[in-house]
Amino acid sequence: MIRVLFVCLGNICRSPTAEGVFRKLVAEEGLHAHIEIDSAGTHAYHIGHPPDARAQEAARRRGVDLSSLRGRQATRGDIERFDYVLAMDRENYENLLDICPEGFEHKVRLFMEFAPGWPEQEVPDPYFGGAAGFDRVLDMIEEASAGLLEDIRKRL
Repeated sequence: MIRVLFVCLGNICRSPTAEGVFRKLVAEEGLHAHIEIDSAGTHAYHIGHPPDARAQEAARRRGVDLSSLRGRQATRGDIERFDYVLAMDRENYENLLDICPEGFEHKVRLFMEFAPGWPEQEVPDPYFGGAAGFDRVLDMIEEASAGLLEDIRKRL
């Protein structure tokens, strides 16, 4: 079993979107029995809350249902447990390293490492922007998800 954790700041926009998109991709490839997928935030702002309505709507238009997801905060134990701990941006990457148990730093990476064709290394936070920002984030997440699945296939 390969375990993947997507992480952003509040776990209501980017990371649940990544969780939903990646879950759909993994299911379509018939690999859901081999890959565990979750998301979390580095801060406790939205624990127990569903994803942002704009994120849900943008994802729904692409056939991804985020409605059952709920925000939670990332823990030290998550870094030990998950094989891939993927931060959406450098701030959250650093936040994860701050709680990372010694010897597990190699698990923490930027998600966009898996989308080498994109010039951006970070998935921007669409929370304070308009609807177009959520679509842009989805484009980035879809591309990085495909690259991530390719990387995971090498480990299965």
